[in-house]
Amino acid sequence: MRATFLFLVAFVLLLGGCRSKPTKAAGAGGMPLVPVTVAVATEESVPNEIRAIGNVDPSATVQIKSQIAGELTAVHFQEGSNVKKGDLLFEIDPRPYQDAMRQAQATTARDRAQLQQAEANLAKDNAQLNNAQILANRYDALHKEGVTSLEQSQQMQTNMDALRQSIRADQAAIESNRAAVETDLAAEERAKLDLTYCQIRSPISGRAGNLLVHAGNLVKVSDVALVVINQIAPIFVSFGVPEQYLADIRKNSEGGKLAVQVSLQEDPHKTARGFLSVIDNAVDNTTGTIRLKATFDNQERILWPGQLVNASLTLDTLRNVTVVPSEAVQAGQQGQFVYVVKADQGVDMRPVTVGPTVDRRIVIEKGVAAGETVVTDGQLMLFPGAHVMRMPADKPLGAGGS
Repeated sequence: MRATFLFLVAFVLLLGGCRSKPTKAAGAGGMPLVPVTVAVATEESVPNEIRAIGNVDPSATVQIKSQIAGELTAVHFQEGSNVKKGDLLFEIDPRPYQDAMRQAQATTARDRAQLQQAEANLAKDNAQLNNAQILANRYDALHKEGVTSLEQSQQMQTNMDALRQSIRADQAAIESNRAAVETDLAAEERAKLDLTYCQIRSPISGRAGNLLVHAGNLVKVSDVALVVINQIAPIFVSFGVPEQYLADIRKNSEGGKLAVQVSLQEDPHKTARGFLSVIDNAVDNTTGTIRLKATFDNQERILWPGQLVNASLTLDTLRNVTVVPSEAVQAGQQGQFVYVVKADQGVDMRPVTVGPTVDRRIVIEKGVAAGETVVTDGQLMLFPGAHVMRMPADKPLGAGGS
């Protein structure tokens, strides 16, 4: 019995010694302090942005095809290289078209000679008509005087009429030969054009893709593409935004070009700045979005056709608004809220109305004033009446973090 009493006394003393050494700092009412990280709400001017996922499109795409048929004899560029407008890309065997050119020129020369012959015949017949007219008038006068017979006078008149008909035939021959010459000249121009098509040049400056037809192959007129060239400077980014923003976009774009910034999804630090260039003419009823297109000079070749990028369209600037880190805003059953740290290190749960988010900061339209301190990490351990112990932002909070 004495041994049992001594054991109970020792246990009570040991328990009292353990309670005399608290493991955590205590707040009002003896409650332990909750470690949290905090930030101060600031008053700033921030851009009013709309964020979306965009797709990079070339400003121009050209499929290079042959306009004549023949053997592809030479390729004058490297696959995947930059080409300039007017650069020689391909050559097609020109010999058949050189022959066609010479034949067209010979036909033109022949028909011109025939035209000259017809014009000479007309001049000769005109001279003979003048002489026949003189003779016909003379014989008519002599007939009236009784010197010549009626038959002789009529013969002169017939000769004059025959020459007039011959002149009409000469004029018709001239018109026919002139038409033939015009046709020959058109054929000659066509032959010249076909000959120029033997050299295929780039119609734009851009980036050449893979070679689709190699030298030695026969190509047809407007058949398969030989290569595809994309113009990437400038370049477009297309993206869709909810139609609720359409009125604001149209209103703000009337005052000037709206800025658009994009960043690469695989490397957010690589960014490019451009401007809004196209607002589509209809809302997509299936998605409830309006398509937009932004233009970038892309001189540094950051953007590449087909990429997915993060796009941010700046509508205007929100001035003198309250801003907190986005981590401070929590979602609850009654809506969004933040924990505000009071002077006695107690916390107050405040419902808030939020605005746009910019660079991991969120605009607080209602609920928090500039200068107030908000909790940014450790919210899961907080409750009404809790007190906090401020921790450095770079120190992990373990299970107490949000």
